[in-house]
Amino acid sequence: MRSLHNYIKNKLQKFGALHLSLLDPVSTSFKDLPRYIDIISKSGSDIIMVGGSTVIDQEHITNFVISIKELCDLPVILFPNNISSITNKADAIWFMSLLNSLNPYYITGAQMLAAPYVKKYGPEPLSMAYLIIGEGQTAGFVGEAKGIPLDKPELAAAYAAAAEIMGFKYVYLEAGSGAKQSITPKFVKIVRSMIDDIILVVGGGIRSGDIAYKLVKAGADLIVTGTILEEGGKLEEIVEMVKKGGEERLNDPSA
Repeated sequence: MRSLHNYIKNKLQKFGALHLSLLDPVSTSFKDLPRYIDIISKSGSDIIMVGGSTVIDQEHITNFVISIKELCDLPVILFPNNISSITNKADAIWFMSLLNSLNPYYITGAQMLAAPYVKKYGPEPLSMAYLIIGEGQTAGFVGEAKGIPLDKPELAAAYAAAAEIMGFKYVYLEAGSGAKQSITPKFVKIVRSMIDDIILVVGGGIRSGDIAYKLVKAGADLIVTGTILEEGGKLEEIVEMVKKGGEERLNDPSA
């Protein structure tokens, strides 16, 4: 089995930035899934993330991932909200620690409970430091996070630097699904200035190709969108602008 982490690194070396499409197994019905997968596949999106902030059981998440795999060849990464959201039918899992949670359960407790299953059965764990930015929507509420204010990017930068030193491979700046305001390019740029090799993921409230492009140019490696599918937005435009920003970064890393 190929390493999805290596797959991501290789694609970043080639394209500069990647787009991930988030599907929520609670709000996405099996009836709508073929239509969403068709949109995602045609858009050029690189990876499908599966998860959400509300409760889901293991049988449902397993069947959901199996259905995706039957409809397309894109890699699937689990985006779990708890230990019940794990299945070995996915290619990988964001093995996340919500660093700015006020509840130790979301920092190390859930991870301790999930680790034996992941070690024995898979999927491939991708270590991620997860940071709630701003209100964080449902993710912030469920994770009991003390959201980092949008006007205090230095705090997120310090968290990201700590995550890199501790050995995390990814850091995720999360404004929350359906957020009214996305994380700003200035915010991303300041975080990027504090990290070297860790892969920077940005998601929440990204509804246009223009903002996706600016976030990539500011230093985001992976752009995540989800609600845009449910709202009937133009995913293809966002993916196109992610790739444009990535190509420009490769050609001029100092830009």
